[in-house]
This record gives sequence, structure tokens and C-alpha cells, in this order.
Amino acid sequence: MNNTKQKTAIIIGAGPAGLTAAYELLIKTDIKPIIYEASGDIGGISKTVNYKGNRIDIGGHRFFSKSDRVMRWWQNILPIQNQEENNPDKTDKIMLIRNRVSRIFFLRKFFDYPLSLNFNTLKNLGAFKIFQIFFSYTRTRLFPIKKEKSLEDFFINRFGEKLYLTFFKDYTEKLWGVPPRLIKPEWGAQRIKGLSISKAISHALKNLRPRTKNIEQKKTETSLIEKFLYPKYGPGQMWEEVARLIKEKGGEIHLHHEVYGLKIGQNKIVEIIARNKKNGGINNQKGDYFFSTMPVKNLIRAFEENIHPQVRKVAEGLIYRDFITVGLLLKKLKIANRSGKLADNWIYVQERDVKVGRIQIFNNWSPYLVSDENTVWLGLEYFCNEGDQFWNKSDAELKQATVEELLKMGFIDRSDVLDGCVIRMPKTYPAYFGTYDQFHVIRNFVDQFENLFLIGRNGMHKYNNQDHSMLTAMIAVENIINKIADKDNIWSVNAEQEYHEENV
Repeated sequence: MNNTKQKTAIIIGAGPAGLTAAYELLIKTDIKPIIYEASGDIGGISKTVNYKGNRIDIGGHRFFSKSDRVMRWWQNILPIQNQEENNPDKTDKIMLIRNRVSRIFFLRKFFDYPLSLNFNTLKNLGAFKIFQIFFSYTRTRLFPIKKEKSLEDFFINRFGEKLYLTFFKDYTEKLWGVPPRLIKPEWGAQRIKGLSISKAISHALKNLRPRTKNIEQKKTETSLIEKFLYPKYGPGQMWEEVARLIKEKGGEIHLHHEVYGLKIGQNKIVEIIARNKKNGGINNQKGDYFFSTMPVKNLIRAFEENIHPQVRKVAEGLIYRDFITVGLLLKKLKIANRSGKLADNWIYVQERDVKVGRIQIFNNWSPYLVSDENTVWLGLEYFCNEGDQFWNKSDAELKQATVEELLKMGFIDRSDVLDGCVIRMPKTYPAYFGTYDQFHVIRNFVDQFENLFLIGRNGMHKYNNQDHSMLTAMIAVENIINKIADKDNIWSVNAEQEYHEENV
């Protein structure tokens, strides 16, 4: 008889990284995953919120990756609709193929996103400003900033100072709440690496040919992709299905459980302490492996033993940007075609006189996100800091402020507003300022624990997309299987210079 005790993996967080880690453990090992999630939701920022039958995608999640492995993983959970044989109305567990349409709203006009040097851009900006942009870009290419010390340097090197000042500076400051000159260049390297004016022109020339019908676009810069996959009922559908499979295969998921304590011994984590937020009960759980997707600041606070003061100081200095989505249901849009609708997935708002940063049109992500196809369902996205004046506004005040901004920009008529809701998401974006430039102090500390794996966006304090977050989880599980102690391969996912997962 085999009396060997089954090993367990304690996973903190039920977002894409945590759920991927749990699923991978179940299908590839005999290790039992036990997930503790502080909220009552599955999917983290990739969850879908259902408000009276209208669904909200927090931040907008395109299911696209340059990693074949991730693309196959998604399709194994939710297969792609067969456009010739499948009727989406009769099939729920599918991924739709969607066209990407997004634009910039600036000077009360629409510009292509990413920017294209086409007739519309020339008409909106004028020939003189286009000449200034071209001259500035040419000068930058001849005399680039040698050492990129900030995100401002990163943008100017790739787009020229004039285009940076016109289209990047104000929006980036709206997003982060600080000027780009105070942000480390790594954010640009991760989010828009490889994109430049020359790439945009090249892509525009290719678009003169018929559009591709193939969802695989590995040689296309992420910001330029034309098609993406999307779960019928939003990103949360993917992660709710993964959670169902995890439980079906023997894993555990405990919602409303906040991990606040970690116990260590002999360079290993040995136990977590979690509080049941519903009844106040305390749960001590021992484990063999520990995966953390919780914010790094909170993880370091959870260590009960004395650790070096510098580690705590760096952790406390990490900064996050928080996020509010205001869902607004309308009869129609004023600034639209004759049908009262726009084709955009989302619109980047770069106007200086409004606070809204982006507008999602959920109808265009999936028609199944909207309860009544004759209405327009918007998500207006605001970047703020938890506890600031905007964050602390009441829901009624936020909905009213949203309506006033849309009226100001000419998007709607007041009489067309039907309903609305507010969703607050703390710690949505890990920031590349504060003590970020000392993050190596934290990494050196956590990497010494051989059975602790930091994965995901907040878990690594790294602005990862969900495919990057999933890859960090997959690689961590592989390291356990292959007994690889070095964690460089996890930290290198979505690294500065190269899309490392491209060939995974």
C-alpha cells in the first residue's frame, strides 16, 4: 500500500495566472492545488461583471497571443466557433472571432489607432502639423536619445518629440497620474515594444491587400493585430469554465479568503494564514508549493518573521494605479452612424478637458454582452488612485460625471441615458515609478524560497497581459516538474528586449 501523502500547492489569487497554475498542476502532476481568493469573483481583472443582463469586461481583453501554447490552451477550454456550421445563438461555450477596431478621440475628431499616415489623419491635423511631426521624427532618427532613462525618452526615440507631445504625453499622464519623464522606460518596452512610425507605415501598406482571415498573426505587432478571439460572454466566461474544471478534477477554490500571513522555515514557505472575510474565521494551511499572484506589497507584509528592513521599505514604496469603470446603457449614440452605433471596440480619449481615458463599446466585443441589441452598452474607464477624491465619489456622482463628459464631447443626448453602474478595481496597474527601480531587492529576497513562485501581473509587479500571466504560471509548474530551482525563466516572460514566449 502506498501511504505517500499527496503534495499540495497553495495558490494565492483566482485570476488568469493562479487558475492557469492550478489547471496545469492538475493535468500534469499529482499535486493538489488549493486556491485562496480574497474577493468573491473568479478571473481577477479578467472577470466579467453582469449588471441586469448587460456584461462588463474590465479593461477590455483581447484573446490573442504570439504564443501558440497559450492559443491552444484557450481553445482547449473554449473552442473557436465554426462560422460555417456553428450557430452562436445555440452554442454557449465558444470563442467568437472578432475584428479589432479602435480609434483615438482628440480635438473632437477620430484618429486611427495606432496612428496611420492616411488622408483622415492629414485632414484632422493639417498639412503643417504633419510636416512638423515628420521633421521631428526624422531628426530623432538621425540623433536619437542615446540612453533611455524615462518613458518620455522611449516615446521620443520611436515617434519623435512632436508626435509624442501631440498624442502620447497627455494620455500617459492621464493613465498614470504622473508625467512620463518620471516613469521608467520598461513600461513602454513591455506594452508597445517593436511599434514605431516605420512599423505603422509598413502595416498600413500591407493593409492595402485583402484582410487576413487567419487568427494567427504572430509576425504582427500586438498593437496592430486585426482579429482576436473572444469568449461569447466575455473574458470571465473563460476563467469561470477553468475554475469549474479545476474543482471537477479535485482542486479547491476558496473565495472571500484573504491571505495575510506566511510562515517560513529552512528557505521554504511552510504555511499560509487566511482570513474568511465573511465570518472572520482563520484558516491555517500547510503546503509543499506556494504560488502568489497577490500584490507584492501585500505579499511582503504577510511575512511574519523578521526580514531585512530594506525589503519592506522597497515593497511599501511600490505604487499601483487604480481603475473605475462606469457602465452606461443608452438608447443610441449621438456621435455615430445612422444606426446610432459605432464599430469600435474601444476609443482612447485624449481630450484634455475630460477625465475619461477610454470608452468601450461592449456591443462590439460580443453582441451577447448586451441584454437588448437595440441599446448601446458603454464602459467608460477612469484611472485614479484608491482613496483619492475621484475614487471616493458616490456611484450616483460618478454616473452623473460620466454623463456630463459624454455630453461635453458630443457623444450622447441626455434623453438617451437609460441606466448605469460603477465598478471599482484597486491595484489594476503596477506602476513603473516609486521604488520600482529597486525591485531587485525584493526579487533577491523572494527567489531564495525555493518553493515560492511569484506569477502574474500583480504577483510580479509587472504590467503583463493575461497571456504573459498564464505563461509565467505554466513555466513555474514546469520548473516544479523538472526540478529547476532557478526562476530566471519566469521573470524573463515579457522581458524588455524580446517577446520570449514567442516560440513557446
